[in-house]
Amino acid sequence: MTGGATRVEKDSMGEMSIPESALYGASTQRAVLNFPISGYRFSRPFIRALGLIKCAAAQANHDLGLLDDHRAALIVQAAEEVVDGKLDEHFPLDIFQTGSGTSTNTNANEVIANRCAQLAGKPIGSRELVHPNDHVNMGQSSNDVIPSAIHISAAEELKNRLVPALEKLHGAFETKAKEFWDIIKIGRTHLMDATPVRLGQEFSGYAQQVAYAKTRAEKAIEVLRELALGGTAVGTGLNRHVNLPKKIMPHLEQRTGIAFYEAKNHFEAQGSKDAVVETSGQLKTIATSLFKIANDIRWLGSGPRCGIGEIQLPATQPGSSIMPGKVNPVMCESMMMVCAEVFGNDTCITWAGANGNFDLNVMMPVMAHDLLESIRLLANVVDAFCEKCVRGIGANKERCRELVELSMAMVTSLAPIIGYDRAAEIAKESAKTGKTVREICLAKKVLPEAELNRALDPVAMTEPGGTGSVGG
Repeated sequence: MTGGATRVEKDSMGEMSIPESALYGASTQRAVLNFPISGYRFSRPFIRALGLIKCAAAQANHDLGLLDDHRAALIVQAAEEVVDGKLDEHFPLDIFQTGSGTSTNTNANEVIANRCAQLAGKPIGSRELVHPNDHVNMGQSSNDVIPSAIHISAAEELKNRLVPALEKLHGAFETKAKEFWDIIKIGRTHLMDATPVRLGQEFSGYAQQVAYAKTRAEKAIEVLRELALGGTAVGTGLNRHVNLPKKIMPHLEQRTGIAFYEAKNHFEAQGSKDAVVETSGQLKTIATSLFKIANDIRWLGSGPRCGIGEIQLPATQPGSSIMPGKVNPVMCESMMMVCAEVFGNDTCITWAGANGNFDLNVMMPVMAHDLLESIRLLANVVDAFCEKCVRGIGANKERCRELVELSMAMVTSLAPIIGYDRAAEIAKESAKTGKTVREICLAKKVLPEAELNRALDPVAMTEPGGTGSVGG
């Protein structure tokens, strides 16, 4: 909102010229001028959470007899418009602002108060009916509102976006694990050939990683349910009704479906941001799992003729502007880049969380931004990866069979029968001559052919006890 007609408003520091159509006031305009830093804005989920808090606080203060019917109704109506995203253009502030987020809490108070004036047929900037501090911010402080908005917005995004996306991806991997169960392939450790494994077993491992990822996201929701609301400035609850937090929480639960509760200790809730750091840590772990899975899948699909090539990935787009017919594992690469971004966000959140000096953390806006960005990116990329990669993966059965037979690691199942040293000699001969373990054993008559075939049965090698020669 630049250029055009302006109006003049006052705050405690004096007069400010503000765009005439802006619903924010003088204090917000000061922050607009002070912080032309990045162009990054608080995201929709965070602004929604601010609206939910202001709405719930108005309802709670009305329940306590501190706000009359008319004022409470106006604040609730205006706050609902913030919740619904109808007033997002009036939240112009940069993420890199005051570390408490005071500018943004003030922004919300001013927008809601001025929208109340509009709804009541009074000019923007008039504060007689609804005052941004006295009424919209009643019983609150930026120092308990902003951390609570971080918790509410992150918990909602985890519940409504990331958890469902992970649940869907888990189902897709479970389906593939069953589909690929009868396909035997070579295992790999240290990037070197190892004993055979079922392709379905590898995919069942991916499914389990995603199942744990979903559990981690749900654990994060649990720690975010504890809200700082009620602590006001430094955790003492100064200037709020003693029962305000108890009255606010049911209104928040009704709107989010999440059972938020008052902080067990307000000094911990405002002096630290450990729950946000913990949540980011869970996201980092989820991203670590997803990076590993995506990286495995792109390597398993490498080739198609000169790589591993045990699976075939869906062709989503041309892979080269110069090499005709080339198709790349782009969905895997997209996933891996998002995970790298989440790792970086976690580092920033960790440093910001450590900067809780005495009674308040003063790096909350960047924590809010990076945490919500990590959740958003993970939810989006998990959904795309599931639909455009995992569901369409096919198995190259012949390639899997060929590599099993070529592998020197097949000799492992002979070790309990002929001894480790003799098996090692056969492996070395296989490496030197290029002959398969089976060919060498047949030529040397290491075992009768029927017994050799049982010992070198790759299917039996994928089960506990191997070929039956060990473990009864």
